[in-house]
Amino acid sequence: AKVSVCAVGTFNSLDSPRFGFRGSGFFVGDGSVVATCWHVLPDASATPKVGVTSLAVQLTATDGSLELREAELLNSHRQHDLALLRIKGRRGTPLALSDPAAVREGMDVALIGFPIGGVLGFRHVTHRGIVASVVASSLPTSTARQLNEGAVARLREGSFEMLQLDATAYPGNSGGPLLDVATGQVVGVVNMVLLKGNRESALSHPTGITYAVPARYLSDLLSRS
Repeated sequence: AKVSVCAVGTFNSLDSPRFGFRGSGFFVGDGSVVATCWHVLPDASATPKVGVTSLAVQLTATDGSLELREAELLNSHRQHDLALLRIKGRRGTPLALSDPAAVREGMDVALIGFPIGGVLGFRHVTHRGIVASVVASSLPTSTARQLNEGAVARLREGSFEMLQLDATAYPGNSGGPLLDVATGQVVGVVNMVLLKGNRESALSHPTGITYAVPARYLSDLLSRS
């Protein structure tokens, strides 16, 4: 599956390095679309850098060589923290999405991505574990004082399922695929931040548990794109 997993970030010809790594992604659909997390995308409100900055994905060949592709935002769902990018040029090798009914607690899974990004070099890293639990994306606030803009938005949207994993992911893994070891199909999208402000905000010492957005939400987004 490594051939289908890419680095997601920005490209600016005046930057050094020119590629600014932000997270992981993987090819889906017809191979011209890359799935990743919404929070991996650059902040549109940030002060622009000198030069032209564009979305880009970086592919790693089997010989270790790197290839940059320009990309554009195709569709996104902020609440589910998902985004789809359309790449230009040659298509990649897409990964198949799993049947939602196949996802179960205790199943063997593997996640592939680029932990710590360019600091450790752009080589695919695989971690293996199990789906420890299927959890709700948010917990009800215990007091009115805990209600803020984000909490109100989550209440309006309603909670949705997330996969809790016993495999450890690191910054840079966000947006990468969570794979069913038995079939190689995608059962989720690794997410490092979505639940940090929801479930783990109730903890005085956040656990750093790894989560993934179930692939059925990605399938829904693909069908609307």
